[in-house]
Amino acid sequence: MLKGKKIVLGITGSIAAYKSCLIIRELIKSGAEVQVVITPAGKEFITPITLSALTHKPVVSEFFSQRDGTWNSHVDLGLWADAMLIAPCTASTLGKMAGGVADNMLITTYLSMKAPVFIAPAMDLDMYAHPSTQSNMERLASYGNHFIEAQSGFLASGLEGKGRMAEPKDIVAVLDNFFEPKDLAGKKIMLTAGPTFEKIDPVRFIGNYSSGKMGFALTEECARRGAEVTLIAGPVNAQLTPFASHLIRRIDVESAQQMRDAAVSTFPDTDAAILCAAVADFRPESVASQKIKREEDHSSLISHLSIQLVPNPDIAAELGKMKREGQKLIGFALETNDEEQNARKKLDKKNFDFIVLNSLRNEGTCFKSDENQISIISREGRRDFEKKPKNLVAKDIIDVLAGTGISPKE
Repeated sequence: MLKGKKIVLGITGSIAAYKSCLIIRELIKSGAEVQVVITPAGKEFITPITLSALTHKPVVSEFFSQRDGTWNSHVDLGLWADAMLIAPCTASTLGKMAGGVADNMLITTYLSMKAPVFIAPAMDLDMYAHPSTQSNMERLASYGNHFIEAQSGFLASGLEGKGRMAEPKDIVAVLDNFFEPKDLAGKKIMLTAGPTFEKIDPVRFIGNYSSGKMGFALTEECARRGAEVTLIAGPVNAQLTPFASHLIRRIDVESAQQMRDAAVSTFPDTDAAILCAAVADFRPESVASQKIKREEDHSSLISHLSIQLVPNPDIAAELGKMKREGQKLIGFALETNDEEQNARKKLDKKNFDFIVLNSLRNEGTCFKSDENQISIISREGRRDFEKKPKNLVAKDIIDVLAGTGISPKE
């Protein structure tokens, strides 16, 4: 959706400035027109000649282009552009943008910009984590700027990987998504994804093989199409892509009870819910406070260990009873036999609008796979789909959901 769009690309003095060439290439390949505005420090890392060769436009850096009175109008650039992208954006430039310090052409262009502004920070972790940088980012976000950040890792602080500039393809994907038509704009959608873990003792649990890939693909598809999305995720390694992470409210849970509590509190304020999580049906009746040890004395070795199980809450059934007129509720059924019969029973019992049927008999689909093969069953009929990547399966499912005519909450 970038074809014909006019993009101002701001480049600052970061070691990541070389990646701006890849950004330009992706933008132009997508049909966009690119005008580079670079800071004096940025020219120390990449030459204007290189950038001009890629964009086929003179690079703007100074207020005055020559000594004959010719000057570059930041106001005209602000009116010309459909979007401004600053990538890479240093901590220094963030501070100037937040404080309105208009001492170079890039900042004056930013302050004159009428179009949406996207910012891809690039700095070391200490600079990124500093309270002044965080304060500047919060202020700029409150002004309506859009931040594009690299995926974080799994440190408890949540900062691993932060500060590093997002990859060029991910940055361009954010812009591309921004300009796509949004058929779910104004809708609120809740999704559940991944497994639940039910503790046996502090180090063991009952769980399943769900990777969360299908649920995350559905989440991103809803966000891409303009919905306000809440993702309730069980314990998974899956991460949202940079384009989607800033658009989605994510709630991480571990057990079925935690997922139930989050879903019940979120569902009333939504237009639709998609229940893709593989929730454990049972949990241990009691959880050992310490690790259960195997008996050391072989003469009295425990030959077996019994765990008493009790049912977990039925999240889908509870939400089905809560569902109001105009709300949509979509479920999933993973079956090994009598697939359609079991799926239709679940459709009626849980008060779903439609149900997505998966079968373990379809090799290379379901758990941990990057592909899936589904059937969508409603009270009106059944539609079968071919095997395809899960992001395309997500599109099929959301196409059906959008076609059911989600009504905004009264």
